[in-house]
Amino acid sequence: MPQHVPPPLLDAATRQGQGPTSSRVPAAPRRIVFLAHRDLGNPAAGGSELLIDRLALGLTEEGHDVTLLCGGQAARRPYRVVSAGSTLGHYLGARSAFARQVGDCDLLVEVCNGMPYLAPLWHRGPTVCLVNHVHTDLWDMRFPTPVARAGRRLEHWALSRAYRDHLMIAVSPSTAGALRELGVPDRRIRVVHNGVEEPSPQSDRSGTPLFLALGRLVDYKRIDLLLQLWERVRPVTGGRLVIVGDGPERARLERLAGPGVEFAGHVTEAEKHRLLCAAWMLLHPAAVEGWGLVVTEAGARSTPTLGFDVPGLRDSVEDGVTGILARGASSFAAAWCALALDDERREAMGKAARERAAAFRWTSSVRQFMAVAAEATSGASAPAIGASA
Repeated sequence: MPQHVPPPLLDAATRQGQGPTSSRVPAAPRRIVFLAHRDLGNPAAGGSELLIDRLALGLTEEGHDVTLLCGGQAARRPYRVVSAGSTLGHYLGARSAFARQVGDCDLLVEVCNGMPYLAPLWHRGPTVCLVNHVHTDLWDMRFPTPVARAGRRLEHWALSRAYRDHLMIAVSPSTAGALRELGVPDRRIRVVHNGVEEPSPQSDRSGTPLFLALGRLVDYKRIDLLLQLWERVRPVTGGRLVIVGDGPERARLERLAGPGVEFAGHVTEAEKHRLLCAAWMLLHPAAVEGWGLVVTEAGARSTPTLGFDVPGLRDSVEDGVTGILARGASSFAAAWCALALDDERREAMGKAARERAAAFRWTSSVRQFMAVAAEATSGASAPAIGASA
C-alpha cells in the first residue's frame, strides 16, 4: 500500500529556501493573542477550538505569552483565557475587550468561523486571519435567506478585502482554494494543518460490525442522512451504529433513529480512543469541513473513513487508499456495505490511514504556525503557495 506524503508544511520558512531550523527565519513573536468564538471548555467546542488550544499550548511550552480572547465563559487553561462577552455579544465587544483586558500584543490572530471580527480595522499591529473553512453554502443551511445573504457578503468581504494586506492561514488545501475563489492572492495564503495526538496502544477491534460517527450534532454534519442510509445498510451488514457527540440536533436525531443506533453523547478521551480502535470504519457524512480532524484521529488507530467528496475531506481522506469518498447518497450506502463485507480491503485501508496520520502531529502544527507568525511580524514576503500546498 503506497504511503501518502503530504506537501511541505513549513510555508513561511521553506518557501524562502530556508529549513525550519535556519537562523535566517525570524523569531516568532512573544505575545500572541487568539481572538475566537469559543474556547475548548465551551460545550459547543469542536475541531476549531481544539486546533487553537493545541497551538496555544505548544506556543506556551515554547515560552510565548499566549492569550485567548473568546465569547462566553472562559475555562481555565495553562495559557490565559479571557471572556470578551456573551456568545453573540462578544463580536461587537471584541475591540473594547481587547483594549480593556489585553491592551497590546505582538501578533493578533483572528479565527474567522463565518462571522468576522474585522480586526484589521481596529488593530494596528501585526494581524493574521486563521480560516477553518469558508461558510459560503452553510449560511443558507442555517439561516433565513435575508440573514444568510447578509452574512455571506460580510464574510466574503472580510476575507477578501479587510485582510487584503495581511497573511491568512488555511487549515487545508480546500480552504486555501476557497479563499482563492474569493480573490485572496496566493502570496497571502499559508497552510497550517491540524495535528493529532500520539495515540495510546491500540485496543481491540470489535468482533462484530461497529460503525462510528463522531462530532458535534449540528445540521451540516448530516447525521440525519446517515440514519436514513443506515436503514438500507443494516439489513446487509448487521451490527451497530454508534454516534458520539452532542448538539442542538440530538433530540431530533434520536427520534429519527431506528434499530441498532446508539447515541453515546460526550465521552472521555479514553472512551473515544476505545471506540475509534473498535470501529470498523469512521462515517463522516458532513456537507463541508475545513479538514476533518476526526479522520486523522481515526487513522491514527488504523480505522479508515467513509465520507463524501466534499471540501476538507478531500484533503484528510486519500480516496481509495485511506478511505472512500462517495459522490452521492446511494454510492455512500454501497461503499458502506462493500467495505464492511471486505475484511482485507478494510484492513489495508486502515494500515494506510495509520501511516498517513503519522505525518500529522501537533508539534508540527505548532512549528508551522510559528513560521507564519514570524513572517507576519517581520514584514517578510514569500512566494505564492503552490496548487498542492
